[in-house]
Amino acid sequence: MRILLAAALCAALAGCVTGGETIAFRSTDPNQQTMIRDGQPALVSRQKNSIVLIRPASRQIQTNGRPVFVVGINNLSKTPQNFLVSQVEATQRVGEAEFPMKVVTFEMLQQEEKNRQIASAILVGAAAAGNAYSASRAGYGTYTTPNGRTGTFYSPTAAVIAQNNAAVENGAMIAATVERGQQNMAILEQSVIKDNTLLPGEWYGGQLHLAPPTDQPGGQKVYSIVIMVGSDRHVIEVAQGPAGA
Repeated sequence: MRILLAAALCAALAGCVTGGETIAFRSTDPNQQTMIRDGQPALVSRQKNSIVLIRPASRQIQTNGRPVFVVGINNLSKTPQNFLVSQVEATQRVGEAEFPMKVVTFEMLQQEEKNRQIASAILVGAAAAGNAYSASRAGYGTYTTPNGRTGTFYSPTAAVIAQNNAAVENGAMIAATVERGQQNMAILEQSVIKDNTLLPGEWYGGQLHLAPPTDQPGGQKVYSIVIMVGSDRHVIEVAQGPAGA
């Protein structure tokens, strides 16, 4: 259960989303039960060999943003059961039509974070280069005499001070960027659900990220999430719509 708590905490630390959308679950099986946990909707689905608990990772989802859920899985059987992210399916229903929703895996999120770090490194590098150039010009100046004559001068001391300050500032910027990148990677590693073999009686869980559902007239988006645990098939029905609607 520590994994579930860590995933929920990471979601809570991400902050609240205002003016977004909320989630509601609908039980479609006698072995499912909707409930409220800590002020948020949740659903428990029980099959022969497993239990799945699911709730939104945050109280509101950013409009047109990715829905993120905290999923907990318990192996009720006496044999190991596999959970594979590749077997998770999400499907949006629009009238009589159905459209697949991509499951955003840990590897995809990890690559996105790497891309963000590369873009951030480029921006930091440009800022550092600007600081270094400004520092290189810091020793130069101009003067005007009382009779109106002008000229230029160079102060090695001022140049050294400016260059040292720029080096410290650049080092701090680079270190902060690296640290943020490492922290983001660590959060992904700890919070996002991955393939896992559950031993008898074991709990496992984490965040399940989905691609955003498409907008619908009236605002409500309806989709289902299928989670396989061994041979057990848990079907979770979700309605997502504007907060307060």
